[in-house]
Amino acid sequence: MGKILKVILTIFASVILLVIIAAVALPIFIDPNDFKPEIQTAVKDNTGRELLIDGDLELSIFPWIGVSTGKLSLSNAPGFADKPFAEITESNIKVKLLPLFSKKLEVNRIVLKGLVLNLAKNKKGVSNWDDLSGSDKPAEKTEQDQPQETSASPLAAFAIGGISIMDSQIVWDDQQQGKYTEIKEFNLITDKLEFDEPVGIDLSLKIINKDPELTEEINFSTDLVLNEELNVFDLKKFNFHSVTIGQHIPGGKLTATLLAEIALNLADQTLNISGLKLDADDLALTAEISGNNIIDNPVFKGPINIKEFNLAQLMKNLAMPLPEMQDSNALSKLSVDFMLQATANSAEIQNLSIKLDDSNITGFTSIKNFSKPAINFNFDVDAIDVDRYMAPVKEGQASEKLATPSSAAAASASLFPVETLRSLNAKGQIKIGKLKIKKMNMQGLSLKLEAKNGVIKTQQAVNKLYQGAYKGNTSINVRNKRPVVALNEKLINVQIEPLLNDMIGEARITGQVNASVRAQGRGNTSAAIKSTLNGNMNFNFEGGVVKGFNLQKIFDNTKALIKGNPLPASSENDQTVFSVIKGTAQINNGLLSNNDLYAESSKLRVNGKGSAHLAKEKLDYQIHVKWLKQVATETEDELIKGMPFICNMVGTFSDPYCIPDIPAMLMQNKSKVIEKKKEEILKKLDEKLGPGVGDLIKGFF
Repeated sequence: MGKILKVILTIFASVILLVIIAAVALPIFIDPNDFKPEIQTAVKDNTGRELLIDGDLELSIFPWIGVSTGKLSLSNAPGFADKPFAEITESNIKVKLLPLFSKKLEVNRIVLKGLVLNLAKNKKGVSNWDDLSGSDKPAEKTEQDQPQETSASPLAAFAIGGISIMDSQIVWDDQQQGKYTEIKEFNLITDKLEFDEPVGIDLSLKIINKDPELTEEINFSTDLVLNEELNVFDLKKFNFHSVTIGQHIPGGKLTATLLAEIALNLADQTLNISGLKLDADDLALTAEISGNNIIDNPVFKGPINIKEFNLAQLMKNLAMPLPEMQDSNALSKLSVDFMLQATANSAEIQNLSIKLDDSNITGFTSIKNFSKPAINFNFDVDAIDVDRYMAPVKEGQASEKLATPSSAAAASASLFPVETLRSLNAKGQIKIGKLKIKKMNMQGLSLKLEAKNGVIKTQQAVNKLYQGAYKGNTSINVRNKRPVVALNEKLINVQIEPLLNDMIGEARITGQVNASVRAQGRGNTSAAIKSTLNGNMNFNFEGGVVKGFNLQKIFDNTKALIKGNPLPASSENDQTVFSVIKGTAQINNGLLSNNDLYAESSKLRVNGKGSAHLAKEKLDYQIHVKWLKQVATETEDELIKGMPFICNMVGTFSDPYCIPDIPAMLMQNKSKVIEKKKEEILKKLDEKLGPGVGDLIKGFF
């Protein structure tokens, strides 16, 4: 037995001795540079490319079997620029010899220096590596090709002493898309690659973009822990840092840093991202994200927090367009906090808390079925001044008018694409404690929205609107080619003067108003909706004043004109006091008709009828005024004793004016005094109003 063992040991020692002798002798007696022509010919035959070997090839056998090279370059594909497709200044790859006898592959540090890749695509979409890619058709598998179950990963016997890629460069020239990008100063250095042990990885590079001119410097480091089955990845101390420089970036520079601890387990289908922190300029985001069933049915959830930052400044730094707003400090404070839960086909934001400038917003929102989104939301806003975020009104420019919330929503609906409204599927509500918009102040506002199958319905209310309230609902039907808009609104005990002052900057009427309107129109624009509007309305003003419109003065001017007396002096404080103004109206294709206007005060009674064109905003109206007390003390007064006052209201909604209807007034007052002084009256009218007026009115006598 001892002799057999001795023989075995002798043979084994002899083999080792032969290996050592070969390792020493082969580099001495064999020069790898003698095989350069054969290597270059083989590359030419298999790729059609020229391989240039400038440096010497160095061969080693023991204890590492490998080869080191000097400069290598591979020619470009035909039809592309006359520069190498790839070149390298120096390389070194070695495999340890003795572990090979145990079927283990142990690679020394892989070193590549001065690697340059020139990647290109011509205008026809052909790239300069297509001829190297080979056939895309997969080979048919046989029973021998089927994977066999093994107890351990084949990579368990594989080890690399590290990777060093230094001073490398990649050029991407896409002539088809007109894009040119360079990656320079590419450096990748890793520790020894071992399973279940932290492997330090350091990566740095510089990206240069031609159009627009941008330079981005990237530095990345982490400690990677990888198992033998390649299904568990831990990225500890994940650190990503970038600096973007360009003339189109305000300030010329943008810095971003991302820190995290990332654990990915493909076997358990879990992902955990802890300590995530993103800093980009003034933006600071933190999060803790966990994921389950990430392959079969992914679900991700976790808290996300964005600390207070200046949104306006960040948008400027990111070269994002920022419209001019009335408040130069708008969007200067924003913070967001919420709990996220997302799947492959849905997302839900819970416990949402947003602080925007002086406003606090809370609530939740969810989206189901990303391909055909169904949106649900519920928001509470304590107070918001919308005017701060709107475009400033320039001097001499009239501010836009804002009607009630319902009609404003109907008018703005035309701004949305019909197709978008047809596909909208949303349900939710918004509550606002205090709202200011277009200078209008509201409290206790609520809005409910339901949109589905091309029908958008809203219900809105304002609990406190200028000492009164508002209620309304809107329906927008876009199923057909022409949208149909229906309104139903009520103003309840609203003080009209402060409302009009805030809405349009002036109020020509005061008092308390109760009003309602029900109407329906068709069209894609507000003008079309007004022109096709049909419905009815009623109104009731109590205890107010009509400013800039003095019925008594207008009547006195008319009397003076008829009698030939001097006209009373004008006054900027002209007004008419009333105790009530009420009536109803019908709307037919945009024409509002009223036949029962009634107003009264202690001195007069008013009746009126006529129409108003909503689209053109023009008036065609007539009022009849009767004074309750008139005493004629002089003979001259008999001329106008008992004569009613008739006035034609014309002009526009924003600029109405009254024209006394003298012929109609005289026709209704054919007293003996008028008959006796007819010629004198006509003569005076000619003097006051111009030649021919008397002849024009003569027929009314």
